[in-house]
Amino acid sequence: MSSGILVVVIVVVVVLVGAAVLVPPYLRRKRLRDKFGPEYERAVEETEDRRAAERELAQRERRHDELELRDLTPERKEAFTAEWASVQERFVDEPADAVGAADELVTNVMAERGYPTEGYDQQVADLSVEHAATLDHYRAAHAIALQHADGKASTEDLRTALVHYRALFLDLTNGSHTTHKKDTVS
Repeated sequence: MSSGILVVVIVVVVVLVGAAVLVPPYLRRKRLRDKFGPEYERAVEETEDRRAAERELAQRERRHDELELRDLTPERKEAFTAEWASVQERFVDEPADAVGAADELVTNVMAERGYPTEGYDQQVADLSVEHAATLDHYRAAHAIALQHADGKASTEDLRTALVHYRALFLDLTNGSHTTHKKDTVS
């Protein structure tokens, strides 16, 4: 074999090995970015380590895949929508109570859909897999509710919280879930 052919073969092997090493992480990163949107960047920023953030997001996906999520029946969706209208009407006279009711209603919809509701941080992690687009609304509403608990939220802040809760509420009641492993078990 001539030295020219040997060099070409070595270059091709090096390129193939390099591609085999670099392409899978790139594809995983792209898939996670596409799926989680701004939540991907938030996770990277919070952990200050891209690989750790990607492991965390992949762990969220695995946990989410084990959930037995379901769509709302038309009757339940209608009942929740009526309850939301009541919460909004209540805001006029009792803004703080309405925000508390909105948080409780969102939690009830999550539970009805099959999401665990054991704590805010876990709720955020579970919702991030399919509801990343409205997750910042949930965070903002929760932050305002905490400010209100400390006596630091104005009526306008509470109105803003209600608008944020509504965004997640609509996403949870109008969206459907992807089929998970447990959904297909007979």
